Amino acid sequence: SPGNKELEPLKYFKVAAAASMSWQKVESCIQGTTSLLSYCLGKGENVAFVLQDVGVLLIEGTKVQMKFYYGFLARLSGKKNLEKVIFEVSQLLDMVVSPVVPVASLTFSCRAVVFPK
Repeated sequence: SPGNKELEPLKYFKVAAAASMSWQKVESCIQGTTSLLSYCLGKGENVAFVLQDVGVLLIEGTKVQMKFYYGFLARLSGKKNLEKVIFEVSQLLDMVVSPVVPVASLTFSCRAVVFPK
């Protein structure tokens, strides 16, 4: 059907080249992380997935929310554009977080499994 998309396998060698690591190490790390993430979600744990220099993906029950680091958004849009948009749409402040804020403070339950370890 038109809405279906074909999944492409992850090309570990491309990730490895970008990270200057062996593809075996990259494959092991990604598979270990996804396995542990799947286990935690299966047990109903809240999860905070930290994406370095980007932000934090919070998964709490059925609620999924991305909180971006201000610096990341400023690099994407330019600092002036970002300040203008945030001033005009104050709800966007809920999506912005500082990298120095403890991850546990971002969750409703104050308890989450933080990835990567």
